[in-house]
Amino acid sequence: MNDLSKARATLLEVGEESAAQRIDNFLMRCLKGVPKSHVYRVLRSGEVRVNSSRVKPDYRLRAGDRVRVPPVRIADRPSKPAAKPIALPVVYEDAALLVVDKPSGVAVHGGSGVSYGAIESLRAARPQARFLELAHRLDRDTSGLLIIAKKRSALIELHRMLREGEVEKVYVALAAGRWRGGARELRDSLHKHVTSSGERRVSVRADGKEAATAVRPLLVSEDLSLLELRLLTGRTHQIRVHLAHAGHPVIGDDKYGDFELNRALAKEGAKRLFLHARRLALRHPATGERLRLAAALPAEMRNFIERRLGALPNGD
Repeated sequence: MNDLSKARATLLEVGEESAAQRIDNFLMRCLKGVPKSHVYRVLRSGEVRVNSSRVKPDYRLRAGDRVRVPPVRIADRPSKPAAKPIALPVVYEDAALLVVDKPSGVAVHGGSGVSYGAIESLRAARPQARFLELAHRLDRDTSGLLIIAKKRSALIELHRMLREGEVEKVYVALAAGRWRGGARELRDSLHKHVTSSGERRVSVRADGKEAATAVRPLLVSEDLSLLELRLLTGRTHQIRVHLAHAGHPVIGDDKYGDFELNRALAKEGAKRLFLHARRLALRHPATGERLRLAAALPAEMRNFIERRLGALPNGD
């Protein structure tokens, strides 16, 4: 444990990157390794002050606030490997937003057995950046468009837009079987749970949360279908579970897929989850400008599809 015998409180001035953040979340970010219960204890006891006054945990900081952070004990922990800087293809960037094309196999953040992910690697690659935070998530094995906020104000507005369905998110997936019936919506309710081995899973259940995915077939053969999927809600593993429940699991899906088919198609080059976040349409959170962004299908996915199904439609 750290020696506190000569430790003093620290005064921190809140910058624009932390404006509108709750004080409890601000402290957890500043005091990495300190248990959440201890953070709340020092807040309740008044040891934390903002502009010399006590505040509640839900107090939202303003730029220029001066925060008194008391000395705290941080348990010694084995150090994690430092994140390695990675250069992800940039699709769009300005002072408030960064949108990258994430490859399959890269986690968006550390955790669940992963030391670090795309966001930690981006921070390592951009040490001068004062603020970089994920606006949403992509599964580790899903490729495509990922939005990162460069300002807290942009992050807050993006979260609101995502909650209220104001961000159009379109994916492309290669699925098993022949899709029949043309364009339609899948509206099975989804329930999230954790297995006995600690893995996160989602299943269709009547008492689950409402979920909706609009599906449009792009190319269809007797045994495979290339589908365009528009998320109308944003549930965990939504596309993968909806398609599996409909009898058309995504090729390469190691959680909900057809494992025997996956093994056979891997020998032909389908060695990853064939799900790609293809397009985004949204209002810029700072300027209001309408943005339409796209990421081309990765080469390994495109080559396999063209070999099995023929030429892709224009624009895909």
